[in-house]
Amino acid sequence: MSSPEPTGTLEVALNHAARLLESDPAKAEAQSREILKAVPGHPHAQLLLGVALNGKGDLAAALEVLAPLARSQPRAAAAQFELGRVLAGLGRSREAATAFRRALELNPRLTDAWRELGDQLALMGDAAGAEAAYDRQVRSSVSEPKLIEAATAMGDGRLAVAEHTLRPFLREHPTDVAALRMLAEVGARLGRYEDAEALLARCVELAPAFAAARHNYATILHRQNRPIETIAQLDVLLAREPRHPNYRMLKAAALGQIGEYAEAIGHYEEVLASFPEQPKAWMSFGHALKTVGRRADSIAAYRRAIALEPRLGEAYWSLANLKTFRFSDEDLAAMSAQLEREDLGPEDRFHMRYALGKALEDAGDYAASFEHYRLGAALRREGLDYDADETSGQMRRFKALFTPDFLAARAGLGCPAPDPIFIVGLPRSGSTLIEQILASHSQVEGTMELPDIIAMAKRLGGRGPRDADSAYPGVLAELDAGELAALGQEFLDRTRVQRKLGRPFFIDKMPNNFAHVGMIHLILPNARIIDARRHPLGCCFSGFKQHFARGQAFSYDLTDIGRYYADYVELMAHFDAVLPGRVHRVIYERMVAEPEAEVRRLLDYCGLPFEPACLRFYENDRAVRTASSEQVRRPIFADGVDHWRNYEPWLGPLKDALGPVLDAYPDAPPV
Repeated sequence: MSSPEPTGTLEVALNHAARLLESDPAKAEAQSREILKAVPGHPHAQLLLGVALNGKGDLAAALEVLAPLARSQPRAAAAQFELGRVLAGLGRSREAATAFRRALELNPRLTDAWRELGDQLALMGDAAGAEAAYDRQVRSSVSEPKLIEAATAMGDGRLAVAEHTLRPFLREHPTDVAALRMLAEVGARLGRYEDAEALLARCVELAPAFAAARHNYATILHRQNRPIETIAQLDVLLAREPRHPNYRMLKAAALGQIGEYAEAIGHYEEVLASFPEQPKAWMSFGHALKTVGRRADSIAAYRRAIALEPRLGEAYWSLANLKTFRFSDEDLAAMSAQLEREDLGPEDRFHMRYALGKALEDAGDYAASFEHYRLGAALRREGLDYDADETSGQMRRFKALFTPDFLAARAGLGCPAPDPIFIVGLPRSGSTLIEQILASHSQVEGTMELPDIIAMAKRLGGRGPRDADSAYPGVLAELDAGELAALGQEFLDRTRVQRKLGRPFFIDKMPNNFAHVGMIHLILPNARIIDARRHPLGCCFSGFKQHFARGQAFSYDLTDIGRYYADYVELMAHFDAVLPGRVHRVIYERMVAEPEAEVRRLLDYCGLPFEPACLRFYENDRAVRTASSEQVRRPIFADGVDHWRNYEPWLGPLKDALGPVLDAYPDAPPV
């Protein structure tokens, strides 16, 4: 038996193997094995061998080395960390998170372990846990006392303290990328996305290899509905880490924003093949499958999410939100049992309430159904900052600006392109049906609810903390002909990525654009504007019992939504008066009763010849990204027109808020 290598020679060999890890994992593996031949069981050599095998992509072999090493060396933080990395690569996120936590208990200064832990928690859907881990990553990565102070304040939720510490530091050290990233994170948590974006752009400019900052940058761009720029940043990250699940999940979401559903679904499939234990990833996959009409596959994906995480209320609500899905008695019992849990978070709880409301509605138990809808909406309303008086004031400002004289002075200005068709109104008013009818015409392309008009209006309004403080719409009076035309062209440029078919016309179905009819008219005078309107009780109650992924803060209280509907009717009546014939109105109940006559009127307004395919809209297999996606894949049925009557005993606050608008429908009440 040969004698062990001299200590000096062994140290040289170990250092050589460590240096090879980054550049040539195969050679590092060979070097480590040679060391282990000379010194069997040497823990450092075993660690290097495991890391080298991981670097080569041989995760199974790496696990065979690192798992026993971590058991035999329970106080070795590096062994626990490297085991966590291998488990993460194998898609075993829970075990990986456990290994990273063990490593961090042994050495809280392991910056990369905090990042890896945050990544695994994010992948598992634990947003709060991931944020806490990322905060600790920041804290452990800095040694400057001021940055430690700021990082500690961030971790404690004292964002104002963190900001007041970071800003003076950056005045003295303007190129400190750690401080830039930290201040950007403060801005993001405060909702100041433009500030965060600027800081992160500077950060990645100074440090192109700073992956965590670039990921933050991509996330901020995504939150601002900037999918092309988001994807560009993610592609930089994926060039270095092509299998990184969080990068790929975010890219899939961004691809969905631009209608590239096939590619998005491909990303979800590949991530889930490697990381099959992620309930929220399965749920996101289900959303994409629903959008392209793969109903059975989407149900299976939602079911898989629930199997992995039974308290995931959003997965149950996603099934309910298919509208044509029916829950079993076992489903009802499972949801009821989850509501009994004291540890069920507010988001899971209100999603579960909405899902139970839909299940009981389908079962005909309308009293119990309404109670679940009411409780779910009340819980959702608690987290929102919505002021109905502010909305009413905003509508008054629109009416005051867009007078006949104001509009006449700007007639003929703007971008002359006729391409856009805007469908406006309230959610759940039949707008998806109108979109599907028009998108079945050979000259029209359907897209989705595009955020661009709202984003442009927000930018014009400046940075007032509330709509009441915004310079919009008054700022429109200051724009000259060139600026109005440029805004119209900007809208066309921003939305070009959504147009896949080369058709001359395309649809923007964002309902909230009713508030921006005046701006749309000024910047795109030849665009078509269609107002989708439904009976106020049917529309408002349908909105009340719908949980929206984002926006529509007015919809979670019957009084709020009634007032919002009344404000909408009043504003649209104003535009009917000052721009007669400019907006075409589709009354949902008339469309249901006389579809061919109403479709012909609609096409005439759009300047399009009648095509029979518009009456067979349910045969159109295009992707539909709204709550009504399954309903518009079927012929028109009259069953849902008066469905609200089942809930009429509980709609008193809604009726009171609607006031004369209710009795005047389908007309507007006299001014």
